[in-house]
Amino acid sequence: MNRKGGLFRFVALGMAIVLHFGVCLSFPNYAYAVKPLKSPGGAVFVAKQAPVMVSIFANPERIEELVKHVDFSPWKTKLLKNTGIDYRQDIQPWLGEEMTFAVTTLDIDRDASNGQTPGYLMALATQDGEKSREFLQLLFSQRVLAGADLTTEEYAGVKIIADSASKTGEKLAGAVVANQFVLFANDSKVLREAINNVQAPDLNLPSNREYQTAVEQMGGDAVAVAYLNLEAIATWQGLKLPVENFHSQLVSLNLDPQGIILETAAIPNHELPTPSPSLNKPVAAVAYLPDTTSMAVAGQDLSSLPNSNLALYWQQLAGALAGKEDVGIGQIVQPLAELQTQAGINLATDLFSWVNGEYAIGLLPNPDSPNPDWIFVTEKSPQTNTGIAKFDEIAQQHNLAISSFPLESQPVTAWTQLTTQRTPTSNKSKLTINTIPLALHTSIDKYEIFASSLEAMQAALTSPQNSLLENRTFKTSIANIPKPNQGYVYIDWNSSQSILSRQIPILQFIKILAQPLFQQLRSLTISSYGSSNQVLKGRIYLYRKQ
Repeated sequence: MNRKGGLFRFVALGMAIVLHFGVCLSFPNYAYAVKPLKSPGGAVFVAKQAPVMVSIFANPERIEELVKHVDFSPWKTKLLKNTGIDYRQDIQPWLGEEMTFAVTTLDIDRDASNGQTPGYLMALATQDGEKSREFLQLLFSQRVLAGADLTTEEYAGVKIIADSASKTGEKLAGAVVANQFVLFANDSKVLREAINNVQAPDLNLPSNREYQTAVEQMGGDAVAVAYLNLEAIATWQGLKLPVENFHSQLVSLNLDPQGIILETAAIPNHELPTPSPSLNKPVAAVAYLPDTTSMAVAGQDLSSLPNSNLALYWQQLAGALAGKEDVGIGQIVQPLAELQTQAGINLATDLFSWVNGEYAIGLLPNPDSPNPDWIFVTEKSPQTNTGIAKFDEIAQQHNLAISSFPLESQPVTAWTQLTTQRTPTSNKSKLTINTIPLALHTSIDKYEIFASSLEAMQAALTSPQNSLLENRTFKTSIANIPKPNQGYVYIDWNSSQSILSRQIPILQFIKILAQPLFQQLRSLTISSYGSSNQVLKGRIYLYRKQ
């Protein structure tokens, strides 16, 4: 079996639960009461070098209590079709409050010459050991009737039941361990190694130092948690990570009455830089971004942004999805970067270097162009006037015209490009001069505002009456970001999809796979926080439509 082949009948239950659980969280009217668990008990069966482990701290009935108006019957019926198994009669009586799924190894026999067969493990907490054993006997007797050959063995005091491939073409092995967990795997070797992991604790995932460090950083109240060995996952899927800022990550999923909170602790492969200045309140500069802003980046000390924890998160996430390296956080504001080629401005040295106060960058939909407009707001500093003067000098060197005029009673300076155009008339063609604005800027209160067009500048000047800072979606999202933090990226999902899809083409595919979730998504906000140089902590808040 090749690495992308799968024990679909075996993992279908686990993957379906994970998928449906994530989708269901996007629906309203669930209770916010889950017993917090620090680390899944099933992790002791998982090898420390395992590519991935996902645990849910609830069984389907508990999930149905949490998430109203969602019927789990269809997947139960579909998955158990033609198995002779009745979920409510044969599984529900013993199923406990934890379900753990893992890819434990990339190749069960560790022999690349015969192809790669990943090891799959499922550990289900049981509240009745005897009923669990009865279920195993029933399950394997049904597989024998389907044409499989049954074998049993005693291993380290645990009875393992296994069979050869049935008509489905898939092998299955099962065991009940200490009357606490029911284990399933796609090979009895996987179960033997899982039992070894319990008896030799230095072999299991909880003994992994990176896992321990990540768990220590996570809070409680998680309803699901995933541990990702990113390098192993990339090898498993035959991918190459274009960006490797960190190689393992723990992600917890928490419920919020208005959305989903993804908390993450990543272990970097190098010591992190000193975190950028922390924010204890929303960035006031956001008041000059209109509430129609599609995407916004806000924080303090723009010069530190490219190397910030927030940038490291975005770079690895977007890099993995886009399959390329040039996906730094600056790519979010790619239209702003056009100044580098058109006006000869080096953003890093000519702009970002002197912005050490708070800043806000916003992208706005432009109905007349595939590229969005942008607004850049920065708090003034002693270097501001010198920086703008240098802009004017660079603009003149590139044959750009500098002109000033009033807009909304506010003096505005524009850098424009003059071109000639010949247009036909009744008798002969007429030569005209076209003025193309590349950027505009103005000073107001303690801020300097830059914009890509007259419309964008006008939106910035009038936004205090209708700003993003007062937008209910934005306010709710920012309220769910820990304080202090190192800034945030805010994305209005409906209006930013086209922008993101051009940068990350695979996003369209992901939207199809998780369509119910994306249909309910209103916005997502990404932030980093914490002061450790050893762990990169962050939060993604997904705000659902009300």
